[in-house]
Amino acid sequence: MSYYYQENRGGFLSSIPKVTKNLIIINVIVFIATLINENFMIGAFGLFYPSSQFFHWWQVITHMFMHGGFWHIFFNMYTLFIFGVVVERIIGSKKFLAFYFICGLGAAGLQIFTQYIEMQAFLNAGTQSALESIAALKMTPTVGASGAIYGVLIGYAMLFPDSKMTLLFPPVTLSAKWMVVIFAGIELFTGIVGWVDGVAHFAHLGGMLIGWLMIRWWRRRGVLFDRDRL
Repeated sequence: MSYYYQENRGGFLSSIPKVTKNLIIINVIVFIATLINENFMIGAFGLFYPSSQFFHWWQVITHMFMHGGFWHIFFNMYTLFIFGVVVERIIGSKKFLAFYFICGLGAAGLQIFTQYIEMQAFLNAGTQSALESIAALKMTPTVGASGAIYGVLIGYAMLFPDSKMTLLFPPVTLSAKWMVVIFAGIELFTGIVGWVDGVAHFAHLGGMLIGWLMIRWWRRRGVLFDRDRL
Protein backbone atom coordinates (compact mmCIF):
# COMPACT_ATOMS: atom_id res chain seq x y z
CA MET A 1 0.00 0.00 0.00
CA SER A 2 1.41 3.39 -0.93
CA TYR A 3 1.00 6.61 0.98
CA TYR A 4 1.26 10.23 -0.03
CA TYR A 5 3.12 12.47 2.36
CA GLN A 6 3.13 16.26 1.97
CA GLU A 7 5.85 17.98 3.94
CA ASN A 8 4.96 21.17 5.79
CA ARG A 9 7.92 23.30 4.79
CA GLY A 10 6.58 26.44 6.41
CA GLY A 11 7.10 25.20 9.95
CA PHE A 12 4.96 25.92 12.99
CA LEU A 13 3.94 29.47 12.04
CA SER A 14 2.56 28.35 8.69
CA SER A 15 0.12 26.05 10.50
CA ILE A 16 -1.52 29.01 12.28
CA PRO A 17 -4.36 30.66 10.32
CA LYS A 18 -3.27 34.03 8.96
CA VAL A 19 -5.59 36.33 10.92
CA THR A 20 -4.85 34.73 14.29
CA LYS A 21 -1.14 34.71 13.51
CA ASN A 22 -1.02 38.35 12.41
CA LEU A 23 -3.10 39.51 15.37
CA ILE A 24 -0.63 37.86 17.75
CA ILE A 25 2.35 39.35 15.90
CA ILE A 26 0.88 42.87 15.94
CA ASN A 27 0.03 42.61 19.64
CA VAL A 28 3.59 41.53 20.45
CA ILE A 29 5.09 44.35 18.37
CA VAL A 30 2.86 46.94 20.05
CA PHE A 31 3.73 45.52 23.47
CA ILE A 32 7.45 45.88 22.74
CA ALA A 33 6.85 49.46 21.63
CA THR A 34 4.96 50.05 24.89
CA LEU A 35 7.92 48.77 26.88
CA ILE A 36 10.13 51.27 25.06
CA ASN A 37 7.85 54.30 25.57
CA GLU A 38 4.96 53.44 27.84
CA ASN A 39 3.69 56.97 28.49
CA PHE A 40 3.35 57.80 24.80
CA MET A 41 1.84 54.46 23.77
CA ILE A 42 -0.75 54.32 26.56
CA GLY A 43 -1.63 58.01 26.20
CA ALA A 44 -2.03 57.82 22.43
CA PHE A 45 -3.53 54.38 21.93
CA GLY A 46 -5.27 53.34 25.16
CA LEU A 47 -9.03 53.97 25.22
CA PHE A 48 -10.00 57.02 27.28
CA TYR A 49 -13.51 58.16 28.11
CA PRO A 50 -14.85 60.28 25.20
CA SER A 51 -15.00 63.51 27.22
CA SER A 52 -11.41 63.10 28.37
CA GLN A 53 -8.81 65.45 26.92
CA PHE A 54 -6.78 62.36 26.04
CA PHE A 55 -9.48 60.70 23.92
CA HIS A 56 -8.94 60.18 20.18
CA TRP A 57 -11.32 58.40 17.82
CA TRP A 58 -8.80 55.75 16.81
CA GLN A 59 -8.50 54.51 20.39
CA VAL A 60 -11.65 52.39 20.00
CA ILE A 61 -9.50 50.20 17.70
CA THR A 62 -5.97 50.65 18.99
CA HIS A 63 -6.78 49.82 22.62
CA MET A 64 -7.28 46.21 21.48
CA PHE A 65 -3.54 45.94 20.84
CA MET A 66 -2.41 47.54 24.10
CA HIS A 67 -1.50 45.58 27.23
CA GLY A 68 -0.55 46.56 30.74
CA GLY A 69 2.14 43.97 31.43
CA PHE A 70 3.72 40.68 30.45
CA TRP A 71 1.12 38.39 32.04
CA HIS A 72 -1.69 40.48 30.59
CA ILE A 73 -0.50 39.96 27.03
CA PHE A 74 0.69 36.40 27.66
CA PHE A 75 -2.70 35.08 28.80
CA ASN A 76 -4.56 37.06 26.14
CA MET A 77 -2.36 35.79 23.31
CA TYR A 78 -2.37 32.26 24.69
CA THR A 79 -6.18 32.27 24.73
CA LEU A 80 -6.32 33.80 21.26
CA PHE A 81 -3.99 31.12 19.95
CA ILE A 82 -5.86 28.20 21.55
CA PHE A 83 -9.35 29.24 20.52
CA GLY A 84 -8.75 31.64 17.64
CA VAL A 85 -7.04 28.98 15.54
CA VAL A 86 -10.07 26.71 15.79
CA VAL A 87 -12.71 29.40 15.25
CA GLU A 88 -10.87 30.92 12.28
CA ARG A 89 -10.51 27.54 10.59
CA ILE A 90 -14.23 26.87 10.98
CA ILE A 91 -15.72 30.23 9.93
CA GLY A 92 -12.93 31.38 7.59
CA SER A 93 -10.35 34.14 7.85
CA LYS A 94 -12.43 37.03 6.46
CA LYS A 95 -15.35 36.31 8.75
CA PHE A 96 -13.05 35.77 11.72
CA LEU A 97 -11.32 39.12 11.17
CA ALA A 98 -14.69 40.91 11.16
CA PHE A 99 -15.84 38.85 14.15
CA TYR A 100 -12.75 39.74 16.20
CA PHE A 101 -12.91 43.48 15.62
CA ILE A 102 -16.67 43.79 15.99
CA CYS A 103 -16.45 41.94 19.32
CA GLY A 104 -13.70 44.36 20.34
CA LEU A 105 -15.84 47.33 19.36
CA GLY A 106 -18.76 45.88 21.31
CA ALA A 107 -16.50 45.54 24.32
CA ALA A 108 -15.42 49.17 24.03
CA GLY A 109 -19.03 50.29 23.61
CA LEU A 110 -20.29 48.56 26.74
CA GLN A 111 -17.27 49.73 28.72
CA ILE A 112 -17.89 53.36 27.75
CA PHE A 113 -21.63 52.98 28.47
CA THR A 114 -20.96 51.69 31.99
CA GLN A 115 -18.48 54.53 32.51
CA TYR A 116 -21.21 56.96 31.41
CA ILE A 117 -23.61 55.53 34.01
CA GLU A 118 -20.88 55.79 36.62
CA MET A 119 -20.16 59.36 35.55
CA GLN A 120 -23.81 60.34 35.92
CA ALA A 121 -23.91 58.89 39.42
CA PHE A 122 -20.87 60.95 40.38
CA LEU A 123 -22.41 64.11 38.90
CA ASN A 124 -25.65 63.56 40.79
CA ALA A 125 -23.72 63.09 44.02
CA GLY A 126 -21.99 66.45 43.56
CA THR A 127 -19.53 65.88 46.38
CA GLN A 128 -15.83 66.70 46.29
CA SER A 129 -14.92 63.01 46.31
CA ALA A 130 -17.33 62.40 43.42
CA LEU A 131 -15.70 65.17 41.39
CA GLU A 132 -12.32 63.63 42.10
CA SER A 133 -13.64 60.27 40.93
CA ILE A 134 -14.81 61.86 37.67
CA ALA A 135 -11.35 63.32 37.11
CA ALA A 136 -9.77 59.93 37.84
CA LEU A 137 -12.13 58.17 35.42
CA LYS A 138 -11.18 60.56 32.63
CA MET A 139 -7.51 59.89 33.30
CA THR A 140 -7.84 56.08 33.32
CA PRO A 141 -7.38 54.26 29.98
CA THR A 142 -8.81 50.90 29.02
CA VAL A 143 -6.27 48.59 27.36
CA GLY A 144 -6.23 45.00 26.21
CA ALA A 145 -7.52 42.52 23.67
CA SER A 146 -9.63 40.76 26.31
CA GLY A 147 -12.99 42.01 25.02
CA ALA A 148 -12.38 40.67 21.52
CA ILE A 149 -10.89 37.46 22.91
CA TYR A 150 -13.90 36.85 25.15
CA GLY A 151 -15.93 37.07 21.95
CA VAL A 152 -13.68 34.43 20.39
CA LEU A 153 -14.10 32.29 23.50
CA ILE A 154 -17.90 32.34 23.35
CA GLY A 155 -17.69 31.73 19.60
CA TYR A 156 -15.73 28.55 20.31
CA ALA A 157 -18.23 27.49 22.98
CA MET A 158 -21.11 27.93 20.54
CA LEU A 159 -19.33 25.93 17.84
CA PHE A 160 -18.20 23.17 20.20
CA PRO A 161 -20.50 23.39 23.25
CA ASP A 162 -19.71 19.91 24.59
CA SER A 163 -15.92 20.03 24.20
CA LYS A 164 -14.08 19.80 27.51
CA MET A 165 -12.11 22.70 28.98
CA THR A 166 -9.89 22.52 32.05
CA LEU A 167 -8.92 25.48 34.21
CA LEU A 168 -5.37 25.72 35.49
CA PHE A 169 -6.63 26.90 38.89
CA PRO A 170 -8.73 25.41 40.21
CA PRO A 171 -8.15 22.28 38.04
CA VAL A 172 -11.81 21.87 37.10
CA THR A 173 -12.97 20.29 33.83
CA LEU A 174 -16.29 21.40 32.35
CA SER A 175 -17.94 21.53 28.95
CA ALA A 176 -17.19 24.71 26.99
CA LYS A 177 -20.78 25.96 27.22
CA TRP A 178 -20.82 25.79 31.02
CA MET A 179 -17.33 27.20 31.35
CA VAL A 180 -18.36 30.28 29.37
CA VAL A 181 -21.56 30.68 31.39
CA ILE A 182 -19.48 30.63 34.59
CA PHE A 183 -16.99 33.14 33.15
CA ALA A 184 -19.85 35.47 32.19
CA GLY A 185 -21.40 35.16 35.65
CA ILE A 186 -18.10 35.93 37.36
CA GLU A 187 -17.50 38.96 35.13
CA LEU A 188 -21.01 40.29 35.76
CA PHE A 189 -20.79 39.79 39.53
CA THR A 190 -17.31 41.27 39.93
CA GLY A 191 -18.20 44.12 37.60
CA ILE A 192 -21.23 45.07 39.70
CA VAL A 193 -19.64 44.75 43.13
CA GLY A 194 -16.26 46.10 42.02
CA TRP A 195 -14.19 43.50 43.84
CA VAL A 196 -11.38 43.38 41.27
CA ASP A 197 -10.10 46.87 40.49
CA GLY A 198 -8.24 47.59 37.28
CA VAL A 199 -10.18 45.01 35.22
CA ALA A 200 -12.71 46.07 32.56
CA HIS A 201 -15.33 43.44 33.42
CA PHE A 202 -18.05 45.01 31.31
CA ALA A 203 -15.73 45.15 28.30
CA HIS A 204 -15.37 41.38 28.62
CA LEU A 205 -19.15 41.04 28.80
CA GLY A 206 -19.57 43.34 25.80
CA GLY A 207 -17.26 41.16 23.72
CA MET A 208 -19.12 38.03 24.77
CA LEU A 209 -22.54 39.55 24.03
CA ILE A 210 -21.55 40.68 20.53
CA GLY A 211 -19.85 37.35 19.83
CA TRP A 212 -23.00 35.49 20.88
CA LEU A 213 -25.21 37.70 18.69
CA MET A 214 -22.95 37.38 15.63
CA ILE A 215 -22.67 33.61 15.78
CA ARG A 216 -26.46 33.31 16.17
CA TRP A 217 -27.03 35.71 13.24
CA TRP A 218 -24.63 33.89 10.93
CA ARG A 219 -26.09 30.53 11.94
CA ARG A 220 -29.65 31.65 11.22
CA ARG A 221 -28.60 32.95 7.79
CA GLY A 222 -26.78 29.72 7.06
CA VAL A 223 -23.46 31.46 6.45
CA LEU A 224 -21.60 30.54 9.63
CA PHE A 225 -19.18 28.02 8.20
CA ASP A 226 -16.40 28.55 5.68
CA ARG A 227 -17.76 26.73 2.62
CA ASP A 228 -14.25 26.21 1.22
CA ARG A 229 -13.43 23.99 4.20
CA LEU A 230 -16.54 21.80 4.06
